Amino acid sequence: MTNNQRSYSNTRATLAIAKASFRSILRSPSAVVFSLAFPLVFIVVFANIGNRAITADVGVAKTSDTANDFYRGLKTHKVANLVTNQTTAEMQKNLSKGDLAAIIDIKKSDTPPYITVNTTYSTASGDKGNIFRMILTNIAYNANKPAQRGPSPVVELKEETIAGREYKYIDFLLPGMLGFSLLSSGVFGTAFVFLSLRITLVIKRFFATPVKKYSIVLGEAIARLVFSWIGAAFIILVGHYAFGFTLIHGTITVVNLLILSAIGLIVFMGFGFIISGIAKNESSVPPIANIVTLPQFLLSGTFFSTAAFPVWLQGISNILPLTYLNTAMRNVAFEGASLGSVLPQLGVLGIWFIIVYGVAVKTFRWE
Repeated sequence: MTNNQRSYSNTRATLAIAKASFRSILRSPSAVVFSLAFPLVFIVVFANIGNRAITADVGVAKTSDTANDFYRGLKTHKVANLVTNQTTAEMQKNLSKGDLAAIIDIKKSDTPPYITVNTTYSTASGDKGNIFRMILTNIAYNANKPAQRGPSPVVELKEETIAGREYKYIDFLLPGMLGFSLLSSGVFGTAFVFLSLRITLVIKRFFATPVKKYSIVLGEAIARLVFSWIGAAFIILVGHYAFGFTLIHGTITVVNLLILSAIGLIVFMGFGFIISGIAKNESSVPPIANIVTLPQFLLSGTFFSTAAFPVWLQGISNILPLTYLNTAMRNVAFEGASLGSVLPQLGVLGIWFIIVYGVAVKTFRWE
């Protein structure tokens, strides 16, 4: 064995490949656009229009009487959206962060007032809480008009306000944009890179050197991870300082988000390996990659909560890996959850990791 052979280091080879791959990513306009520009554009657009919705989601307490004219009138109101499918704990949690404008508990009596509406607002209810307050006042006023007092109930309104922290649309949007960036980088970036390396015979030339196969994969993964971390940190900081994105524990939250980003990227890269193995040429990569990315982009709660979907569509959303990454990021950023608290979401991502890389091993081709 010669001195050159003895001094060869796969670690140095891996880092060299990572360095070259990172430079290649920076020189790729598509990588910058999908990983950084698109998410920022979406954040700027939706952060400025997301809080202008004219509907108010209102939780209906489980103890509320719903067999009365007041409730039926409220149910038909176009602005008030009555939420009945959440548990009491979920309603309280969503009220405290402003997802719900209020929680109502309607009580019926045989003596005046025949209807008592107990309404709970939070300091995070904001404009939607005020809108719903006006709706209640208007309905109660009409019900209490002397001309209509005969068969109609006499309504009394009672309210209280609890402490809450405003949950802005940016708090929902930005984690979804991070997930979109990671999904695009992991799937499209990995697929194009390894297919190109195979078609141009670069991988074959690697095999003429002592470099190990894992060094090639690991070098690419390190480069893409570093690039994604830089992009994620930039998006988080822009979101925080320009739009008030909540980082409940500051730097610790940022670190946890970056760890989740790494986990998500690794899972999504597995899809890229599969696509690079089954694609015949570079023109066939986008259609196959879109089959993987578009359903997740649209159905994983990137722009809007999956709770707004029909039940059958929620079932599909609940099996997609991006759904769980988005949920974990939102819990960490706004709720202040630790990584241990999002283990259920990480567990699902772990299952996807096993499935995706099990398929990748079968489909990936070096030559």
